Amino acid sequence: MTTNKGFSLIEVLVALLLTTIGVLGMVALQGRSIQYTQDSVQRNTAIVLAGDLIEIIRANPKELFNMAPPQFPMNSGMKDTSLLYKEAGEDFNNRAACVASPTRIAKTPQELRDCWADRVEALLPGGTELFKDHVYICRSSAPDICDNKGSMIEVRMAWQVREGACLDASDPDNTICTYTVRVEP
Repeated sequence: MTTNKGFSLIEVLVALLLTTIGVLGMVALQGRSIQYTQDSVQRNTAIVLAGDLIEIIRANPKELFNMAPPQFPMNSGMKDTSLLYKEAGEDFNNRAACVASPTRIAKTPQELRDCWADRVEALLPGGTELFKDHVYICRSSAPDICDNKGSMIEVRMAWQVREGACLDASDPDNTICTYTVRVEP
């Protein structure tokens, strides 16, 4: 008759090792999940804000077109300059604090634009600095080119993340994520 002394101790150690590896994998998965969720929330905020600006642009065709309906049958000739355009590295011309309050709503294109800009700075991480340096709204004939040509409006939003957390950046050390949309107004 043979004795198997100590065999159950080896089984327990192997089971403990496998359980530890599984728990460590779950912890790593949880950390990645939080990172993806945070990126998703920030990206969704940028998408909503860009959509809001596009609606402001479409609601005010006289700010973009030389001739706009209803006086003329169709939009024609996009303007080279508009109070709705913004270059990277600059702020909007004549920007003022948002006038909207519980008793007053923004009505003019400039008031709508200024309230939108305040919301961008408040909702996207990085605030004023990134809004000034990385956010732009321009006429564009090709992606990533603001040349005041063509019939497309390009809107780029930007927000700050910790190093390596921007999931779509080509540079893994980049701390600024962007979302760009091109639309025909």
